[in-house]
Amino acid sequence: MQDPGEPIRREIVTWEEVDKLIDLIVPQVRSVGGFDGMVIITRGGIIPGGMLAEALDLTYVLTAAVRFSDPLLKRDPGTSPLMFGLPSYLQFPDNDLLRGRKVLVVDDVWGSGRTSSAVRGRCEAAGAQAYICTLHYNPYRSVFKDDGPAFYGAVTDAFIVYPWEVDRGTDRINSLEPQF
Repeated sequence: MQDPGEPIRREIVTWEEVDKLIDLIVPQVRSVGGFDGMVIITRGGIIPGGMLAEALDLTYVLTAAVRFSDPLLKRDPGTSPLMFGLPSYLQFPDNDLLRGRKVLVVDDVWGSGRTSSAVRGRCEAAGAQAYICTLHYNPYRSVFKDDGPAFYGAVTDAFIVYPWEVDRGTDRINSLEPQF
């Protein structure tokens, strides 16, 4: 685990590594039986979700877009917020599209966990049985100490830069900071 006083370590992941992560995740997902569909979280989950949908032969694919307001309550300056703003769903499937289905909720990484958890919660409120799946799981940043994705390819303590993000330029990569 990284020392909290050090700058956040970045790890650039290659397409080959993404393929290997998908190959690790597929048997995990299949081990719990078939899924009726997938809810892909935009933007990070679009590419891994598409790859997993193809590998798992899932054709019932929906998307969710979530934004969080500013934290409601902060600790001392420079520390993580104690309480997060509520999620705002820019796009979310109608409840009728989820009710009674077993769905895989896909994102690229579980960092704080709040986006994946919010989408899973809304899927469950609509009557779906929802399982979170990510390429990477960072338990060191998670605000949910007793929760995490049901399926993931690797554990990390780094800020992950995926191959589909690299072409945005190094200035953007260097300016990206994990949000808590």
